[in-house]
Amino acid sequence: MTETDVKIVFSDIDGTVLTSQHEVTSQTKAAVKKLVAKEIPFVLVSARMPEAIYPITEDMGIQMPIICYSGAYVLDREGRELASTYMAAEPVRELLAEIGEKFPAVTVNFYSGHHWYVTDKQDARVKREEDITSAQAEQADFGNLLAQGILPHKILLMAEPADCASAEKYFQQHYPQFQVARSSDILLEIMDGAVSKAAGIEVMLKDYGFDKAEALSFGDNYNDLAMLKYTGMSVAMGNAPDDVKAVAKAVTLSNNDSGIAAFLTSQKII
Repeated sequence: MTETDVKIVFSDIDGTVLTSQHEVTSQTKAAVKKLVAKEIPFVLVSARMPEAIYPITEDMGIQMPIICYSGAYVLDREGRELASTYMAAEPVRELLAEIGEKFPAVTVNFYSGHHWYVTDKQDARVKREEDITSAQAEQADFGNLLAQGILPHKILLMAEPADCASAEKYFQQHYPQFQVARSSDILLEIMDGAVSKAAGIEVMLKDYGFDKAEALSFGDNYNDLAMLKYTGMSVAMGNAPDDVKAVAKAVTLSNNDSGIAAFLTSQKII
């Protein structure tokens, strides 16, 4: 892929655009600003909610479109909704009941649009996520939310690695209508089955009038596989697992070594 082929760049956040200290390096910031100066949009694609993405775009000093909840909620650079895919109420009720029965030690999070609901705001895992993302949780009863017609874009389970792996296997098997994937060894993301980062990218490409062959994506984990397979050019970070690297068309330096900037520079995209 040459400089002229790339019309738009998509990037995962955690483990990709952010370092392990949850920061964007000065090299990455400079590289993204050069891209945008060339009128090549840079789009963050994440399992995060909008309020956990905007602090990053503000830190980078760039107003950009975002793809949230791994493709379930797509917003243009002005924050207008381009697409929204909620999980259906009845299977969500069943899912929440089963989580309580089979995985009582996990922390359940209910995300809807610009809201993050939890049953206990004092939960240490919730506090940690608030610290990492700068987003604020709201305490609520999930049954009441569903009764009010508030549906989730995403259910997130925070768990110990063994529970996380077991829950992934169980819910993939028993809830085929949902997309179930770990975004780290302690986080399990559950969304509507139609949702994927690739589907979110498809919406964004349509809005810009670009083809997937003109798109470049960066990712580091299993929930990035659909995106890496979909775009014309795909790059795995140096910190990605080997089977993620095997799917990407290229591999760059790690997130801690400004891998995005290194690739964009080496390929003369900026």
